Amino acid sequence: MTDAVVVGSGPNGLAAAVTLAAAGVTVRVLEAATVPGGGVRSAELTLQGLLHDECSAFHPLARDTPFSRRVDLTRYGLQWLTPDLSYSHPLDGGRGAAAWRSLERTAEGLGGDGRRWRSVFGGTTRRLPQITEDILIPAVHVPRHPLDLARFGAAAGLPAHVLAKVWRDEPARALFAGVAAHAFRPFGALASSAIGLTLGAAAHRYGWPVARGGSQAIAHAMIAALTDLGGTVETGIHVSSLDMLGDPDVVLLDVAPAAAAAITESRVPDRVARALRRYRHGPGVFKIDYAVDGGIPWQHEDSRSAGTVHVGGSLEEIAHSEAEITRGRMPLHPFVLVGQQSVVDPSRSFGDVHPVYTYAHVPAGYSGDATAAVESRIERFAPGFRDRILMRHTRSTAAMAMHNVNYVGGDIVTGANTARQLLLRPRPALDPYSLGAPGLYLCSAATPPGAGAHGMCGYNAADSALKYLAR
Repeated sequence: MTDAVVVGSGPNGLAAAVTLAAAGVTVRVLEAATVPGGGVRSAELTLQGLLHDECSAFHPLARDTPFSRRVDLTRYGLQWLTPDLSYSHPLDGGRGAAAWRSLERTAEGLGGDGRRWRSVFGGTTRRLPQITEDILIPAVHVPRHPLDLARFGAAAGLPAHVLAKVWRDEPARALFAGVAAHAFRPFGALASSAIGLTLGAAAHRYGWPVARGGSQAIAHAMIAALTDLGGTVETGIHVSSLDMLGDPDVVLLDVAPAAAAAITESRVPDRVARALRRYRHGPGVFKIDYAVDGGIPWQHEDSRSAGTVHVGGSLEEIAHSEAEITRGRMPLHPFVLVGQQSVVDPSRSFGDVHPVYTYAHVPAGYSGDATAAVESRIERFAPGFRDRILMRHTRSTAAMAMHNVNYVGGDIVTGANTARQLLLRPRPALDPYSLGAPGLYLCSAATPPGAGAHGMCGYNAADSALKYLAR
């Protein structure tokens, strides 16, 4: 009987386990925490009855992937809920911009810049299923849709501040800047438009869905699928060495690269271990969850019904704050992401008290308290917000790393999105999942295609392991 051990029960570890089990492999998943799920856990962090996502909250790239098509998680209870308004960007004086599920409605709201928004996002939105077939796998491959990928790359390869200048007015520029900031990269860097272009197109193609009942529902569905296939999940087991695992045919590690080097010790070639230890992590986040009476009183009306609100001011303000955090300096006015999942999933609220999810982009390992900065940023665009706060729950970069050891220095995307690591993560190799020794694989978000609760890192790593087992 062929057997496998997966270390770590985040969405990638669980996707790897389900993919292996579906191929007839006997799978055990070992998780150090007492609750499985990694980046897709949820909990009542503030008041009883209010459900907060602990990390991953919106899942624009999870709806249509090779993994989601292989394993229908809705059969196991997962329900996707998609707000009509994917993300918004408030500006001073009640102004702002909104990215609706409808590309046409978004363009109409941008006035004179609408035609340019449609021009930038229209083709990518139409071709996104073909594009993702190439960008959700390792960069080194023969393109499956070369023309579609080339068209996408022409814009995605630009620095974000260059692509943003396609639009003339502040609302459209800011709307793009907010989604581009998800890359945690300076806007002057090559390919810093890529994530913004991908997530923006996904907003129009699929929306930015949430899981009904919290992101933990994703883990629950994956575990149910794994159990149905004969696999098991064991919690409270911290794996520090391969010697703890017995002699499985394959081992997949849903851990950060340095942790993989420590666990595998002398089992992998020295050059691989050195590369894993040299892997670069990116800036961190300071996360605050709020219980808010009546929700956030945004002056920008559309922001009240947006699933996600990007709080950063103008393009120039966001560009400055993102440059600062990558230099290791805490900006006075950080970029803040606000999640309002209850606008589409009222089961997370209690009466008119709503859970609000926020995090600020901060330097890696930032040891200060960003609470005042976060609340000042929101208060600027929603006067009276502070008066509505009933309770807050904060997690510093250190607390984020304690909550999930893969978030080194508070880095929730498991790696700096430098040009090199976007293309060659976690190290230059034809098979980036292989650890250079028979049967050992890395399947965390440090591998292609990177962060996001889409499970594709785990799915791709499992595919690599299955090819090894078939030899």
